[in-house]
Amino acid sequence: MMKLTKYVDPLPRLDTLEPIGELDGVPYYEVHMRQVKQKLHRDLPPTTVWGFEGKFPGPVFDVDRYEPIKVKWINDLPDKHLLPVDTTIHGAGPNEPRVRTVIHLHGGVVEPESDGYPEAWYTNGYKEVGPFFEREIYDYPNIQRGATLWYHSHAMGITRLNVYAGLAGPYIIRSPREAFLNLPIGCYEMPLLIQDRSFNDDGSLYYPSEPDPPIPGVDPSVVSDFFGENILVNGKVWPYLEVEPRKYRFRIINGSNSRFYRMRLSSNQPFYQIGTDDGFLNSPVMTEEILLAPAERADVILDFSGQMGEEIVLTNDAPSSFPNGEPVDQDTTGQIMQFRVTVPLKCPDRSRIPYRLTKIIPLRESEADTIRYLTLVRNEDQYGRAFLLLDDERWMEPISIAPKLGDIEVWNLINVANSTHPIHLHLVSLLILDRQPFDVDHFKETGEIVMTGPAVLPDLNERGWKDTVRANPGEITRFITRFVPFSGLYVWHCHILEHEDHEMMRPYEVLINDTME
Repeated sequence: MMKLTKYVDPLPRLDTLEPIGELDGVPYYEVHMRQVKQKLHRDLPPTTVWGFEGKFPGPVFDVDRYEPIKVKWINDLPDKHLLPVDTTIHGAGPNEPRVRTVIHLHGGVVEPESDGYPEAWYTNGYKEVGPFFEREIYDYPNIQRGATLWYHSHAMGITRLNVYAGLAGPYIIRSPREAFLNLPIGCYEMPLLIQDRSFNDDGSLYYPSEPDPPIPGVDPSVVSDFFGENILVNGKVWPYLEVEPRKYRFRIINGSNSRFYRMRLSSNQPFYQIGTDDGFLNSPVMTEEILLAPAERADVILDFSGQMGEEIVLTNDAPSSFPNGEPVDQDTTGQIMQFRVTVPLKCPDRSRIPYRLTKIIPLRESEADTIRYLTLVRNEDQYGRAFLLLDDERWMEPISIAPKLGDIEVWNLINVANSTHPIHLHLVSLLILDRQPFDVDHFKETGEIVMTGPAVLPDLNERGWKDTVRANPGEITRFITRFVPFSGLYVWHCHILEHEDHEMMRPYEVLINDTME
């Protein structure tokens, strides 16, 4: 595979989507998924990818809080998949179409029919539809806090392939409060969608067709995780961004299949993190590093004042798999992008980093209706492949989590596997309570929890509303959430996409409380 030169392509600024009109009195969008060719690096021939509106990554939705929109996601993809489809895993069997899509707004507070349920997939022209397909036009009410969300394909059994092929993009909800905070805006604000990819010599995407060593009798086969050799930001391999010596706001999204990023700046300057997955923190957190698992987001301000002429690299030192896997190659995956402070200041920088951003009102454990203890376990399937399960249950087993609408619950994620899992719940936002180490061997033998150390509060930059939480090996991770405002069928899963596709996903159902009828 080719070794590509870093920092020869400018960072793309993603286009912003515009509605094509109105439907039922609200802005209406039509978004087409197509196979296109796109140049991802100066030295690569154009790469065949899948994109939204002809672009990889997809363009940005930029919408206001409390202003609903409608979106029709249109599958114009070919019948043959770009990547190897394993027909032995659930939902992708030999009788299912190879190319299926359904779009999930990650972090979106939406009714179940607009959530992108994994079995609500459809093919090009809706010639075939999944068993839960209900509607062609999705409603996004945007009734939640202002935040950096993202949209991506979520079809059962092939999410890892569809996202890797290119089906992902940013979705920004703006709160009216932002106008009073005087944050960097306009050309001084942008999303950074970080992904990793490998390429064949002809520029085509490389994704393995089987693990190493191969699985006898299964070809192609799902792999337990995959880490690309090149880091892309907004669809370019190791790009650079020319900036002025002033403050910038970056909405960072980890859109990789399996790779974690533990980011620093080569200048040793801090990040000022102002938000996490689902909105602002109480106050900015000054930190020298930011750790993002797949699907997590960080809203940050970088201040390049006084650094005219410098070249600053955004670095990564997260092992793969995380936290006990192989170290990064400092010359390749240890670098993400470069900032060049080379543009003269166009006007005085009057933006600021506010002392106070919002007020987060916590949920009280004493008000919890239910406390759940849920295991994250590593097993083997019928072919001897390692695969991970949530509470030792596969997708097709009966629903075991059914909170009532309005219920507050505390979840204890008991990770007896050997790596960190980013656990994502659809519909709800959550607050991390703490993490605590426990005796894994004793738990495996007896089912009894014996703590081996004190509970540790989440990092300061995790103390905001989240929808994806890192559950570390050998720890119990606790979070609290309220199941509102919609009832119906949703899912929770690991957001390492190779795990999600291979049974580490479960449905849950929010029931209507009898007292509310």
